[in-house]
Amino acid sequence: MIGRLRGRVVWKLAPQLLIDVNGVGYEVEATMNTFYTLPLDATEVILYTHLVVREDAQLLYGFASEGERAMFRGLIKINGVGAKMALTILSGMSIDDFACCIREGDVATLTRLPGVGKKTAERLIIEMRDRLDKLITNVSSTSGTGQSSIDTAGVLPRKDAVGDAVSALVALGYKAAEASRMVRAVESEGLASEAIIRAALQATVIK
Repeated sequence: MIGRLRGRVVWKLAPQLLIDVNGVGYEVEATMNTFYTLPLDATEVILYTHLVVREDAQLLYGFASEGERAMFRGLIKINGVGAKMALTILSGMSIDDFACCIREGDVATLTRLPGVGKKTAERLIIEMRDRLDKLITNVSSTSGTGQSSIDTAGVLPRKDAVGDAVSALVALGYKAAEASRMVRAVESEGLASEAIIRAALQATVIK
């Protein structure tokens, strides 16, 4: 099991990262909250990781804090919630907002996330409600929650930032047409792809 990586980010295209650890490149998929905090330069970063082994692939997921990883691990224990959906949930809203949805039984907000239908949302509320307090305690007791403001240090706005943002949203589970609509709905001029993605996700969840 790979539990932690310490190295520098040499490539990033949401939600994927390439982390150089002493000359070995690790491909990692990260939540958007983690993705935004990582600089694309010589700065050394630490990622807490979770390895998923399938018959056809070995997938490594990365988190800025142990708390965010704990919430991810709690989510994938729910029947019908795989790693991709857990990553999408933690990308689409903060841990505090997710906890609020669970406590208030807010099915409508949860179903705005891609891949989360009404039955899955109801299952999340029922099963996560019993374990939420323990998970939130784990989040609070570790170094940060993985919820950070946008930090695009070392990331220059790209000519195709809008296209990159659409591709990232598709990778998170949105349909191409829906991803395009979400990006068009936010003011994207001059923004890096990370900022466009964040604005699009926030607009979707809070409307």
